[in-house]
Amino acid sequence: MDTKRLFRTLVIANFFLYLGFNVWQAVFNNFAVEELGINAAQVGVVQSLREVPGLLGFVLGFLVLFLTEMRVMGLSVLLAGLGVVITGWSDSLGLFILGTMVTSVGFHFFYPSNASVVLMAVGKEEAPKVLGRLNSVSAFAAVVGTLGVWILVDGVRYGPVNIPALGYRTLLAVIGGIVVVGSLFSIRSTWQGGGEYRRRKVIFRREYWLYYMLTFMLGSRRHIFLTFALFLLVERYGMDVRQTAGLLLVNSLVSTYTAGQLGRVVARFGERRVLTWNFLGLVGVFLGYAYIHSLAILCVLFVLDNIFFGFNLAVDSYFQKIARSPEEITSNVSMAQTINHISALVVPWLGGLLWVGVSPTATFLAGTAIAVVSLALTQLVPARPIPKPVALPLG
Repeated sequence: MDTKRLFRTLVIANFFLYLGFNVWQAVFNNFAVEELGINAAQVGVVQSLREVPGLLGFVLGFLVLFLTEMRVMGLSVLLAGLGVVITGWSDSLGLFILGTMVTSVGFHFFYPSNASVVLMAVGKEEAPKVLGRLNSVSAFAAVVGTLGVWILVDGVRYGPVNIPALGYRTLLAVIGGIVVVGSLFSIRSTWQGGGEYRRRKVIFRREYWLYYMLTFMLGSRRHIFLTFALFLLVERYGMDVRQTAGLLLVNSLVSTYTAGQLGRVVARFGERRVLTWNFLGLVGVFLGYAYIHSLAILCVLFVLDNIFFGFNLAVDSYFQKIARSPEEITSNVSMAQTINHISALVVPWLGGLLWVGVSPTATFLAGTAIAVVSLALTQLVPARPIPKPVALPLG
């Protein structure tokens, strides 16, 4: 598959995947409560089950022994769309769980297959830029999805504008159907030209330990902030649903521009320097949430955290440079996703214990500690990462 066609396929796949996922995520809680009458305990169970496919990310390393990453990516978009449709059709907790799990499988298998395609097919100097551009596409899809929810769930009646309300079920069915149709382009393209890569290897090496550790720390930082930052804004400052949606919309709009620029920054300054800036900034963000009591400033810090999150692509580009061979990339990127989700099982729980047992400040100070440890690990990243001499594999 030529470079232009490959990039076009990646753009389309990223747009439709994140369009469906963001619409699904935006209406998830309201749909569960208002349409199905699900209580908090049941929602907690569903959310826990939703993370299981993330823990099984390492399976992708074995799956690509039979299917190329491009084909897995196209099928992941299809699964995500079907999951959104099933969610819209749900009239019971069981069907709701099924829709959630299908969506989650599509989403969690999409990310490592998408990243692996870029790392295997694009040169080391260009990979950060391509990953950044794709992050911009994802952010733009989030903008479209969020605006769609705002406009179509309740409708709009303003002067001559009269857009009828679709409600949750119709919106999910329509968006899910659009994602399914969009996925067909990716699937068609991958079957026509997606089988060009060499045979994959499932190998995990000791020399990749720093990549694994940085992935774990990034997951820990992500889960503690996403779990408790919005919760703080809602509980302490009384932010309502529209204000929360507005904040998330601003996040997506900012990311549409900044994500693509971050790839160029990584390509120019290198992974170690960029990750150092990233974690220094995160120390400030977490300290701000621990001690600042201004809602406006906390909202600014929330957006800054989202910008810093975009620097995560530097970890993937770092791994591309130290990987012994392209055949090992997918198995290790998929294992990294599993490692990332191990933190999802532990960090929110520990953060909640600190919140209840000590104070919200203690929770965000724990996040500060995670950022400091990550900063220390980043200093071990070589200024010019290169593959090491042959070493015995872990397995």
